[in-house]
Amino acid sequence: MILSWPAPQRNAPDDSVQSIRRIDIYRLAEKPNAPLPLTEEEFATRSTLIGSVTYDQIKKATDTLSYTDTLELAGEPARLRYAIRYVNASNQRAAFSNFLLIEPAGRIAKPPTVIVTGNEIREGSVVISWQPPAANIDGSTPVNLLGYNVYRTAESQGKASQTLINTSLISGEQFIDKNIRYGENYRYIVRSVSLGTGGAQVESLNSNPISVSPRDVFPPSAPAAITIAQDENVESGKRYYYYLTAVDQAGNVSPPSEVVSETVP
Repeated sequence: MILSWPAPQRNAPDDSVQSIRRIDIYRLAEKPNAPLPLTEEEFATRSTLIGSVTYDQIKKATDTLSYTDTLELAGEPARLRYAIRYVNASNQRAAFSNFLLIEPAGRIAKPPTVIVTGNEIREGSVVISWQPPAANIDGSTPVNLLGYNVYRTAESQGKASQTLINTSLISGEQFIDKNIRYGENYRYIVRSVSLGTGGAQVESLNSNPISVSPRDVFPPSAPAAITIAQDENVESGKRYYYYLTAVDQAGNVSPPSEVVSETVP
């Protein structure tokens, strides 16, 4: 679970007791059907301090701060309630932030395994294949699987942003990306999609990545329907044979066309 919140826009000087020296993160595990209202005093009594953001992290922060809570999701379902609060140089604690409530699901599929075959590049497309996950992240089976999402990063994008390239969930174990450009470098990952709490779709972690650099090495089709208008550099009475090849912009040469012939009168 990754918690994030706006970083303090400014802080008191280091020698001031009002200087924010750390940010404490608290967590309370509740039953999913527990009453939603909860006072700050009740939360303070029942919650657990699970970690802190240090003074150095606060000083180096730009727009946001974050904290990662590693969860063990085996066992009974639970609703988690989080809150943070600032602590000053005198170890005085501020009031709690707002509560964040979430019901994590343990029966979420593990990520699939992308298969590298060496035959991913086809004419005008890239084919990505994978093996389905064998279990959920808590080790349980059957796998809670609705389908898959495929993400692509293009080197020309500059930033390493992942773009979802399928328009609907993929039910099989293969995806053909036809929206490619030759000469581009692509990186693909696949995520399993499971049914989460409240009917929401929940994605797995990333699969192993695969990098593909499609190049145009595919020759054009051979010319067809060849006709002879007349070759001026010919001799009367001789029979001449002709065939054509096509060359595309990448320099790929097609197979020869059918051979046609003509006898010069």
